[in-house]
Amino acid sequence: MDRPYPAYLLSVAALAALMAVAPNGTAQTRKAEEPERRAPAAKAGELTAELMYRLLVGDIALQRGEPALAARAYYDVARETRDPKFARRATEIALAARQRTLALDSATLWVELDPTADRAKQVVAGLKGGSDVRGADLKADLERALAEAATAGPRLGEAFLELNRALASEPDKAATLKLVQALAQPYPNNAEAQFAVALAAYNTGLADFESSTIALQAIDRALKQKPDWEQAILLKVEILSKQSMDRAGDYLVEILKSNPDAKYINSALVQVRIQQKRYGDAAAILQRLAEQDPGNHEYEFGMAMLAMQTKDWAKAERLLEQLNRAGYGDDGVVESYLAQVAEETGRYELALERFKAVPDGERGWYAKLRAAAMLGKLGRLDEARTYLDDLPAVTRDQKIQVQQVAAQLLRDAGNNKGAYEILDSALGQYPDEPDLLYDLAMVAEKLDRIDVLEAKLTRLVELKPTNAQALNALGYTLVDRTPRVSEGLALIQRALAMSPDDPFILDSVGWAQYRLGHLDEAEKYLRQAMEQRPDPEIAAHLGEVLWAKGERKLAQDLWQSQLKNAPDNAVLLETVRRLTR
Repeated sequence: MDRPYPAYLLSVAALAALMAVAPNGTAQTRKAEEPERRAPAAKAGELTAELMYRLLVGDIALQRGEPALAARAYYDVARETRDPKFARRATEIALAARQRTLALDSATLWVELDPTADRAKQVVAGLKGGSDVRGADLKADLERALAEAATAGPRLGEAFLELNRALASEPDKAATLKLVQALAQPYPNNAEAQFAVALAAYNTGLADFESSTIALQAIDRALKQKPDWEQAILLKVEILSKQSMDRAGDYLVEILKSNPDAKYINSALVQVRIQQKRYGDAAAILQRLAEQDPGNHEYEFGMAMLAMQTKDWAKAERLLEQLNRAGYGDDGVVESYLAQVAEETGRYELALERFKAVPDGERGWYAKLRAAAMLGKLGRLDEARTYLDDLPAVTRDQKIQVQQVAAQLLRDAGNNKGAYEILDSALGQYPDEPDLLYDLAMVAEKLDRIDVLEAKLTRLVELKPTNAQALNALGYTLVDRTPRVSEGLALIQRALAMSPDDPFILDSVGWAQYRLGHLDEAEKYLRQAMEQRPDPEIAAHLGEVLWAKGERKLAQDLWQSQLKNAPDNAVLLETVRRLTR
């Protein structure tokens, strides 16, 4: 079955930079008729047209998932303008991208441009220490940086709050924790130092008792110094939720006894209740917050999102229409959700109208693509293809997305051969594009091209070895369509380790166990998957396992309950017909 794979959507908000405005309000562009001319060197702090262009390159690169290119662009601008804010931006992006050399160069420049920047000094110290966070030189450099900050009083706390960010690129999180503990030891009464230890412990993943104990003890020491520190309270909630969502909820409830109107605590409790699937309790909290603060539309929006999650479309639409009338939200967020509600309720003409009404911006491009899909659902396939051809696709990602939607239109119309041709042609233009590899593999399955299916998914896993969805898709293919069930299960288990609560991965594990003859194990995983997501294809698998175990009445009841909501699901219908005929 088709497995969800995240689309690498480019935010069109970055294109606004094409009309970058200078301080005097005039648009700055580079003249097309003068491509050979170099822009004059920038004065300190001045952004010339050439530098604006470099920033544009950096912004688009960042949104396209190319952070190394983005960091280089910001670094170049920082060197030209001598502006520390660009050096800081380059440093942060390079750290996130694990570009150690570029991060060190950027942070060194940052220190040069702003000698008071403690964060920059910490980054330099951390990166000069190499990849071994246990190095004595690194520890000594960081101790000196913290000692300097301590002489300025409040700066010590700020330095400790930045410490984990400075060490974020270090792969050995356990060694990082030991280093942070050693650095915090001389400052037992500094709340931020204890917070830094708790955060370093949390960053290890809290997979063992020792790290969990260190995290809780450190955050409790921080809260002893600053009992009402919001950031520390929320970190404690995160730590507790790793152990038990019930413990996190109980902690928040206890705090609310003495401060029942604390909005951030109530908001955190909403998130915990949603994780616990206690949707009624979450809605009640949001309703109370909205009544206490009627001018704050955030709570109303939260109730709308909760209604969408529970598929209460009528309530969601009512709340979203109120928010729309109140002018809430930026970038078409409310308009796009209203369009989604119309689509989910089968009102495709209204959905088409609403998607077309979403203003240009981050969601505008996505809405245009969904408008084409609505034309397809209305049976106006030729009109949909013409609409797609006329879309102003500018970036590489947008051009790829147009091809994906065109192929999906044909898939939905049952023309898998035509969809295959579109995607195969697109891959010729954009080789190794992950989304195209995945989509072509799924169409190949419909055409029984198992060789293509396996080849494309194998390539996808080579390109994205840590992508749980790609591993799951390949593993499920081997389990479902080949005799290599054990090999497929090994891939699925790798995916499950990365995403343990994903219902589709749980379903794949269950189906593999069924194919291996382990019926009890299969039922266990498939029931977990159904609990996470009541899906007709998961129900088909669970029902087949129950059928094989002789529990045929349970299987039939399950299938019938799902057929009420998905009467046309091909996998479910095939399973029922095959086993009950």
